[in-house]
Amino acid sequence: MSRFVGPLVTLALAVGPLPAQQAPLPTPVKVVEAESTEMRSLSWVPGTVVSRSDARIAAEGTGRLTWVAEIGDVVRKGEPVARIDAAALELQLRNDEAQIKRLESELAFVNQQLERRRKLAEQQIISANDLEQTESQRETALQSLEAAKVGREQTRFWISRSTVRAPFAGKVVERLQQPGSYTSPGQELVRLVDVDDVEVRAQAPLSIEPFLDKGMPVSIEARGRSMSAGTIDRIVSVGDERSRMFEVRVGLDQGEWVVGSAVKVALPTSAPRAVVAVPRDALILRSDAIYVFRINGDDTAERLAVRTGIGDRDQIEIVGGIEPGDRIVVRGGERLRPGQTVTISSG
Repeated sequence: MSRFVGPLVTLALAVGPLPAQQAPLPTPVKVVEAESTEMRSLSWVPGTVVSRSDARIAAEGTGRLTWVAEIGDVVRKGEPVARIDAAALELQLRNDEAQIKRLESELAFVNQQLERRRKLAEQQIISANDLEQTESQRETALQSLEAAKVGREQTRFWISRSTVRAPFAGKVVERLQQPGSYTSPGQELVRLVDVDDVEVRAQAPLSIEPFLDKGMPVSIEARGRSMSAGTIDRIVSVGDERSRMFEVRVGLDQGEWVVGSAVKVALPTSAPRAVVAVPRDALILRSDAIYVFRINGDDTAERLAVRTGIGDRDQIEIVGGIEPGDRIVVRGGERLRPGQTVTISSG
């Protein structure tokens, strides 16, 4: 049996000692510091995107419609949205012009007569009564001429109103009258909506009115996800007797918003209070509890069970175990184990 020992020893010396098991590499994570901040309790209330300028444009004059803007037409302020046949008014204007010329001729004749009679009155050829009568005729001619000029301006006014113009820039979204139909003052012709200047009209319970302020930033959710931030522009502090709700108008940041879209607005329901907050991405949700990982001074991970409180956008309150300045994992926590060594990633 000794003849087999030599080769085994020789093989062991050739191979050398077996390597020790390598320790796992530190796990890269991204961290942020927990911060002390002020937050309020929030409630999501329903709202609707509305235009600041939404009007049904009506006719001011009477007549047959010759043209009405099509649905979808975009018009600028002062551009036509409808036209009324003004042929009769054009004829009236010509008649007014002729009447003014006739009255101007009559006034010129009366002025000549008045000048002659004044000379005759100085020579005492005619009585003072005759002179006063001529002066009265001149005054009547002046008043008739002024009335005719006013009538001409009225005709011009109604001619200008035969073209119905947009009071603001917008899009024609509804055609309420068709060309060829007869219209009268006050009859609605088109609905014009400014689709660029929009805001949110939200209905909120009266109980939260004391916690709202003009200019307060709020979050807006549309189509199931957070879309933008807005600012409270107007608070209509008059509640409905049945629903006990009041209206809040929220200005929108730049973006494409469709008028009539349903949204939700996060409004505060309490006064602000000091909290310790971390990003929502730091939470690890499990069936038994909610956890976060805190990185200790020796770069080891510590798992802590926490309770959450109020939230504001991407930040949420953490109750218990976390202090301001603690390093909390926001990326890479799903694969961490308690006590594991980590490396802090800047990405």
